[in-house]
Amino acid sequence: MTISKLSASEQETITDEVLAANLKTQQEKGPDLRQVHPKSHGLVWGEFIVENNIPDALKVGVFSAPQTYPIWVRFSNGGEAEKRGQFKPDKEPDVRGLAIKLLNVEGEKVLEDEEKTQDFILINHPVFFLRDVKGYVDLAKVASGQADPELAQAMQPSFAILQKMTSKKISNPLFIQYWSTTPYKLGSQAIKLSVKPQQIEAVPDSVPDSDNYLREAVVKSLTDEGKEAIFDFLVQLYVDEEKTSIEDPMQEWREEDSPFIKVATIRIPSQKFDFEERKRLDEGLSFNPWHTLPEHEPIGSVNLARKKIYQELAKYRREQIEKRLREPQPFSFVQDEPR
Repeated sequence: MTISKLSASEQETITDEVLAANLKTQQEKGPDLRQVHPKSHGLVWGEFIVENNIPDALKVGVFSAPQTYPIWVRFSNGGEAEKRGQFKPDKEPDVRGLAIKLLNVEGEKVLEDEEKTQDFILINHPVFFLRDVKGYVDLAKVASGQADPELAQAMQPSFAILQKMTSKKISNPLFIQYWSTTPYKLGSQAIKLSVKPQQIEAVPDSVPDSDNYLREAVVKSLTDEGKEAIFDFLVQLYVDEEKTSIEDPMQEWREEDSPFIKVATIRIPSQKFDFEERKRLDEGLSFNPWHTLPEHEPIGSVNLARKKIYQELAKYRREQIEKRLREPQPFSFVQDEPR
């Protein structure tokens, strides 16, 4: 398959168009809400334990030596908020996300807004639903009925992937696998990432009849039952453009072509997290794949667009939070949290 490559000017123009649309939605539905993955199932703390026996070629950046980083881990839904304090029920189809923020990471970062962090962003599907940033615009045209038949037909593979992404039944975010979908650097190499729980859940026949059953499931596991959650942090190495495409994130990097290699363990201890102070911290944190060491820089068209979009959305959201907190009667995180 031939992948059309956007010129630098086309990439910039389309990225600005996507950013403008996202900012408009954010202004309408909640200026201080995340535009991407707004509904949280829990922000929990844990450890990112780098393995001591990984291949020498993979000992780069945060994986350069055996050590343990403290981390924040956020589980989420991908769907947009309906308005502030009102999110789609968990029982409705959606993409599930996992965001990891390593702390105490030394070294110069690509972005300057966070000094000692390294973020990894993943979802519960191995491929992305668009080939490049232009796909966001084309998808919106088709969804609004403004696309010609040729474009509508061309976008069918994206809709097919979205259907697969959102149709998965899960009972607990702690027991499913997540993938980066897009590639990243590992020094001079290109890789994709995956986070796989050591305890995999069986696919449930049905899901609980609760709007927030995924948060409730995490509370039950980590708090009520006092269990811990352990994940393997895995990488896949680039082979060639045919088997492991860089510019087509809709193409899966199959395990038979590029086997997973474990480079770290994620340990989430039993803990209490479903309280207001933690929820406020959750709201205030920003997860961005460009919060990174240069050795782990995201690559490809989609990731390049994310650099500007995520940074500008986070900046706007932070300004709105600060603005509302300066008001005589600031909003209450308590009353605005989803029930």
